[in-house]
Amino acid sequence: MSEFFLYFDLGFDHILDLNGYDHMLFVVALCATYVMSDWKKLLVLVTAFTIGHSLTLALSTLRLVNFDSSVIEFLIPLTIFLTAFSNLFRKDRPTYGRKIQFSYFIALVFGLIHGLGFSNYLRALLGKDADIILQLFAFNVGLEIGQIIIVSIFMTISFVMIDIFGVVRRDWKMIISSGIAGMAIMLMLETKFW
Repeated sequence: MSEFFLYFDLGFDHILDLNGYDHMLFVVALCATYVMSDWKKLLVLVTAFTIGHSLTLALSTLRLVNFDSSVIEFLIPLTIFLTAFSNLFRKDRPTYGRKIQFSYFIALVFGLIHGLGFSNYLRALLGKDADIILQLFAFNVGLEIGQIIIVSIFMTISFVMIDIFGVVRRDWKMIISSGIAGMAIMLMLETKFW
């Protein structure tokens, strides 16, 4: 059980590490167009991201998929930018009646890219351990819980700003998304891919 908690903590710390704030930016960008009453949609959205993240993390850790890390380090902020930028043009209309939203698919695909960003470190940590299922499961559970904490904090702040202080939902979305898009551009410019 101690090994489970070791990898759980690793996943939890991975998403909440302020030095690796790119994942936080992505999760907040995903949430920027939603309100507190959309919590079920947000949970599915974040879980779709975790599933994508888990798949490529597992495939890369098992050396079944391999990508140039400098390209991945560029693609991660690009996914953040694309998510935040698309928020600027997204209409605030309800999506009732649609079983699967396009944003769930995007979160899954972008999760695939983000999963590759951590795989080299995790692969080095696991070494030649043949049985990595428990470690990957624990890591991803920690990651999911950390993401839910980020979503909860951001949605609480959104609730306060929109429902208590009366900030217009559209303005809130524009401010958050513009700020994240700007930060993502800076992260892209800092990558060695250039």
